Amino acid sequence: MSDVTETTDTSQDLEVEETVLSEDSTAGEEAAAAPHSRLDDEGDVAADYIEELLDICDLDGDIDIEVTDGRAYISVNASGDSNLRVLSRTETVAALQELTRLAVQTKTGEFSRLILDVGGSREQRQRELERLVDAAIARVEGGAESAHLEPMSSYERKLVHDIVAERGFSSESEGEGRDRHTVIARA
Repeated sequence: MSDVTETTDTSQDLEVEETVLSEDSTAGEEAAAAPHSRLDDEGDVAADYIEELLDICDLDGDIDIEVTDGRAYISVNASGDSNLRVLSRTETVAALQELTRLAVQTKTGEFSRLILDVGGSREQRQRELERLVDAAIARVEGGAESAHLEPMSSYERKLVHDIVAERGFSSESEGEGRDRHTVIARA
């Protein structure tokens, strides 16, 4: 699998990089030459929105766009001495992701399932979810019939289901709306 990367210098401090995953270099060349798909457009709108936000907040960062698995993934990263870390808390990233989704929906007229990562916040949250799952599994192994996790977004619940399956247990989502959460039990 090869990557076709298009980099556009969008301001003095920001750089937007778009990566399209392809099967081989010929397909990659075709993907680069092909017109933008809906997800590419979604990524571009999201990157523009995030770029404006960073400019308003006087924050430095590089924006990467990746379209894979039916979603646009937007990553904002900066060097270690950047002030970008003020936006990388889990709750802040979740709020920014929702605002970005709304901006994309307003511009395109279509619902967005984009995923936003700021300064590695998604990797950090993945590790937190793994710890939560491990603690829940310990409760089940200790005799509990099941273990309920806190309510999470659909994306985080999917990550939890994947982690639980890797650990050899079963899981299902219960509840409605903001109360929807994952329940872990023996397989």
